[in-house]
Amino acid sequence: MTSLADDTLGPLTLRKVARRLIPFLGFLYFFAFLDRVNVGFAALTMNADLGISAAAFGIGSGIFFIGYILCEVPSNVMLERFGARLWIARIMISWGLLSAAMAFVQGPKSFYTVRFLLGIAEAGFFPGIIFYLTCWFPSQHRARIIALFMIALPLSSVIGAPISTSLLGIEAMGLEGWQWMFLLEAIPTILLGLAVLAVLPDRPSDARWLNEAERRWLQSELEREHAGSAGHDHAGSLREALMLPRVWRSGLVYFCILVGLYGFSFWLPQIIASLGSMTNVQVGLVTMIPYSLACIGLVLWGRHSDASEERSWHVALPMLLGATALIVSGWTSAPVIAFAALCLAAVGIYSGLPSFWALASRGLQGAAAAGAIALINSLGNFGGFLGPAAIGLAKTYTNSYAASLLLIAVFLGLGAALVIWERAREARATTMFAPH
Repeated sequence: MTSLADDTLGPLTLRKVARRLIPFLGFLYFFAFLDRVNVGFAALTMNADLGISAAAFGIGSGIFFIGYILCEVPSNVMLERFGARLWIARIMISWGLLSAAMAFVQGPKSFYTVRFLLGIAEAGFFPGIIFYLTCWFPSQHRARIIALFMIALPLSSVIGAPISTSLLGIEAMGLEGWQWMFLLEAIPTILLGLAVLAVLPDRPSDARWLNEAERRWLQSELEREHAGSAGHDHAGSLREALMLPRVWRSGLVYFCILVGLYGFSFWLPQIIASLGSMTNVQVGLVTMIPYSLACIGLVLWGRHSDASEERSWHVALPMLLGATALIVSGWTSAPVIAFAALCLAAVGIYSGLPSFWALASRGLQGAAAAGAIALINSLGNFGGFLGPAAIGLAKTYTNSYAASLLLIAVFLGLGAALVIWERAREARATTMFAPH
């Protein structure tokens, strides 16, 4: 039984932690995703300058994830060992330098090389942040908290789209606009990496802005939750976590989500440009609309998931919406309908992410959480390679985006079906072992 003081102290503590951490972490993620997907805006002029075909661009966009996947689990284990402050700073500074190096690629081969190295540098950042949030917030609050953090993902495109396309117009000091875009957008990432060293505490016990009562309440709440999860598909060690079947199934679901997310994100500027005659700046402004709607959907759906204490349908239903909208967008000949469907697709693809990570991280803590979250993210990011590459290849051979959008819609549908199946399987297991 909790006391009245605990009832007051708990919400106040969580609000204080959220105010201190989420805006800063969201700012980091904003530039992480911007540096990852700004290549989609660069492609509006870079591809012609360097002679990069649609197929080569798709492969180069996706090859980022090969390096990312190879180093994901080791990077997250190192984060748990050395602490979030030091390791996240290392990640940001190294990927900022490599993002700036994108300005100096000379053709497909160097494009592939720098994108691959950029994936290695960034490996561990996102799952590291998810793991970090599990060290600060009890599971019943995580969908809302993850939603507030992940709003930076579509927001990076809302704000980044007009900025990136405006930078394409710069021509100075012998550099093209797309080169200036990579250089200028890399600078904040490097500076933020240095800021992490100064402001990010590794754990609640290191947070000087929490008083003793707040630290004690938060640590006891997290320990109580960890103890209460024992025996419920719980993993106490890294080895146990990596052997859990549900961790691998979660990775498969995330794979399906990311086929859609990155196929959509990397190609959306070019898909929108194909709907009508627009300048690069106009493409950037129009691209803001789907991502603005995705920001709203992501936050509201995450809050609804926490309020209803339901996760699975909050993952599956947005995926089904995204799949349906992509099919409609690809196969209609009306530009207005195609664009409206792209807006719905953005809402569907992004809105289920907070609930997915709240679902996937349950029952995990410490090294087990770090390794399992990294494994899920690694498996999922194979979809980050497949989605952009598949669209590029299909566009090359069909000269249309319809088949490509259908393909990533199929993966979203399969992922939703797997989530629903997993929910039914767990419900049967609960009924079977429930006391009569």
